[in-house]
Amino acid sequence: MSSRPVILGIVGDSAAGKTTLTGGIAQVLGPENVTVICTDDYHRYDRTQRAELGITALHPDCNYIDIMQQHLSLLRAGEPILKPVYSHKTGTFQPPHYIKPSRFVIVEGLLGYSTRLARDCYDVKVYLAPPESLRANWKVKRDTIKRGYTAQQVLAEMEKREPDSEQFIRPQRQWADVVVSFYPPEEASGEDGSHLNVRLVLRPTIPHPDFTEILEQSKVDSMQAIRLELDRDMSKPVDVLEIDSHATGEQVSKIERMICSEIPDLLPFCSRGGNPDIGKLTGTTGETLQSYPLALTQLLIAYHMIKATHLESTKALPLEV
Repeated sequence: MSSRPVILGIVGDSAAGKTTLTGGIAQVLGPENVTVICTDDYHRYDRTQRAELGITALHPDCNYIDIMQQHLSLLRAGEPILKPVYSHKTGTFQPPHYIKPSRFVIVEGLLGYSTRLARDCYDVKVYLAPPESLRANWKVKRDTIKRGYTAQQVLAEMEKREPDSEQFIRPQRQWADVVVSFYPPEEASGEDGSHLNVRLVLRPTIPHPDFTEILEQSKVDSMQAIRLELDRDMSKPVDVLEIDSHATGEQVSKIERMICSEIPDLLPFCSRGGNPDIGKLTGTTGETLQSYPLALTQLLIAYHMIKATHLESTKALPLEV
């Protein structure tokens, strides 16, 4: 077991899918082994104050970045923190929570990679980058159902936030080890998460599973449902893994084995056709849906978390003399 917690960062704009992705990863790692932190809790101003000051929650000046950094450092050292709490429902602050880090810590939010000190605290960094049209659909759905806004209010707020998204949120993509982009197939334009494909940019900043078999098959058949290609992202060479929503159970099982063969802890989640505990989505009428692209994304990120634990344990071993 690691001598300190392994920390995963999940950063993306509002309603990019951070909470959905986090939920499945926690299921793989075991909810009892995971502490989830939301960096929105480090807002400096409440909703009323932001409106009065004309500042958005996406601006670094609207957040206690210094306290967030300090807390990330403490969590990485295995120390507890007294975390502030911000309520999205009321737009106000609540009493702080005493948090002791578990074996794994997932930190999700808007500005998690905004400083070098914060970035250095993560073992694995993920950035969510859905198409803006899809994110807008998700945000309208979430904020009207859960936060009491009208669709017009949500769209007006997104327009107001756009300059800060462009200046402060999207540039954080460059620091991610994995960039996750869910998107609808060309023949579909809806937002049903169970029918979305995923594009995973795998940067060489961390060692990924051996997907050579997929790469070789992609050279033969570029139309298959799971593809791997060499590409460039932000001018740097990367691998790009794409998984279509219509992938079959057999195809999903094959890539699961590639991910799980190296990490025995993941074997319970590597069943033919996907595991029902991950890849879960809530449909437009509240029904539970299953997505293979989401499940495989959650499994891949959990792979990196567990691998980081093993690497940290190896570092902690005493040298033989």
